[in-house]
Amino acid sequence: MDLPKAKVVIDKRERGFASLFSGLGADVEEKMLEVGDFLCSDRTVIERKTRDDFESSVLDGRLFSQLPNLCSNFENVIIIVEGERKEDGSLSRAALMGAYATVMTDFHASLFFTRNEKSTAELVYAIARHEQLGKKREMRIFAKRKTHTLAQTQRSIAEMLPMVGPSMAKKLLMHFGSLEMLFRASEQEFLQIEGMGEKKAKAIYRTIREAYNPEDD
Repeated sequence: MDLPKAKVVIDKRERGFASLFSGLGADVEEKMLEVGDFLCSDRTVIERKTRDDFESSVLDGRLFSQLPNLCSNFENVIIIVEGERKEDGSLSRAALMGAYATVMTDFHASLFFTRNEKSTAELVYAIARHEQLGKKREMRIFAKRKTHTLAQTQRSIAEMLPMVGPSMAKKLLMHFGSLEMLFRASEQEFLQIEGMGEKKAKAIYRTIREAYNPEDD
């Protein structure tokens, strides 16, 4: 009897992991993720770093600029450090311990160590199964941006439309005045916006007006 499958959404830049997850029985989807490397549920994101990349990201500050973004989008943030530590690593043991402490105490992120890609895949899939099959959590593909004002929330919703970035989202809201009026607009009305081509107008109109098909979800 086949076991129920859990889904793992993989960032397309994490090459080689699709086959590893498929071999474990996972339902795999590859996307360009805004934050994180693996999504396991609506609340859990995993960032994978090799040992060398972890140490270099501490040195150049990249890790500590990534963590606020991860934590503002997901309730559970997990950092996986993959591979054995080299004696001639970039950081001293004291500096490494300090980085680990910062990750866990300042950002409240979980920290795990794995030997190789196979071990990483096994851990990620175990988390996905726990979240989706044990806790009945759903999957969220897109990051949920942290917003501070009503206008920022409105803009973040407009940005979810196809081929719409921050600049176009502002143009749409300024032209129509509200999300309600934007969602009522015709394809021809979208074409009145500066920088709006026919392809983009058609994609936005179709997204808003066509019926939801659960079989495509």
